[in-house]
Amino acid sequence: MKVLIIDEMHESIVPLLSELNLEVDYMPKIKRHEIISIIKNYEGLIVRSKTPIDEALLKHATHLKFVARAGAGVDNVEVEELERRNIQLINAPEGNRDALAEHAMGMLLTLFNKINTADLEIRNGKWDREGNRGIELMGKTIGLLGFGNMGAAFAKRLSSFDCKIIAYDAQKTGFSNEYVEEVSLDILKEQTQILSLHIPMNAQNKGLINNDFLSKFKKLDYIINTSRGEVLILKDLLKLLTEDKIKGAALDVLENEKIKSLNPEELFVFQELTKLKQVILTPHIAGWSFESYEKINKVLYQKIKTLVRNIDNL
Repeated sequence: MKVLIIDEMHESIVPLLSELNLEVDYMPKIKRHEIISIIKNYEGLIVRSKTPIDEALLKHATHLKFVARAGAGVDNVEVEELERRNIQLINAPEGNRDALAEHAMGMLLTLFNKINTADLEIRNGKWDREGNRGIELMGKTIGLLGFGNMGAAFAKRLSSFDCKIIAYDAQKTGFSNEYVEEVSLDILKEQTQILSLHIPMNAQNKGLINNDFLSKFKKLDYIINTSRGEVLILKDLLKLLTEDKIKGAALDVLENEKIKSLNPEELFVFQELTKLKQVILTPHIAGWSFESYEKINKVLYQKIKTLVRNIDNL
């Protein structure tokens, strides 16, 4: 079986796949038109985010048996098109869930303890203890919207802070455990003080977190987004922040992450958010640690190993 890798990956990926007697072509610099011209020669494709895996590409992939996404999200893959062509889809949320949970924890603690603003002030010769007084997590209610690998990993970290953790997931039930209590969406909106987003980007979730949605939360003070930028309407968030209806936000992802090519409205919203001390921004790096880079390969290896065995047994 021949496998084509079209994105930069940790160096361990080729030796791992070679253990399965796969013929691996590692081409991280390859262009989309080049992929289309050679994809017919491969049974496996491994991608991060270089190019959409869509009908226009897949119609040339006449022998493709699986697509492996080196990460958690599959929003750059036309899942229904893969299903129609009987091509298996693999992803690796187990590989970066710990890194994402730690990053989300760090953003939340930074936000509550004003670490980012205090650091800048001291560097500029300002020593303000009262203005940088922090807030404790203990006793707060954190609501998780979505409870997959990422939400579960974040709940586990939060559990040591003696806070109440509740979660709602539209796609699953029966997940209450020692860390989290499963609740309805209505209860989530009624009790949540800190909302953390852990939902995938799809047609149902795009723009879901808007002014109308957030305004239905009775006690909401803070929001964390480490999922996908397109699920949260930033102009609505900005409005709620400037009206003091929400006290702060930690954003690892944005609606449009190509900052150099924002349209006028996007640029205005982005610039206004950057002016707010109660907003923390990071460049889509939750889940992107040195360790997760390699862990993702190990997860993909195990899943591809199982898939190859199943194919061989047919």
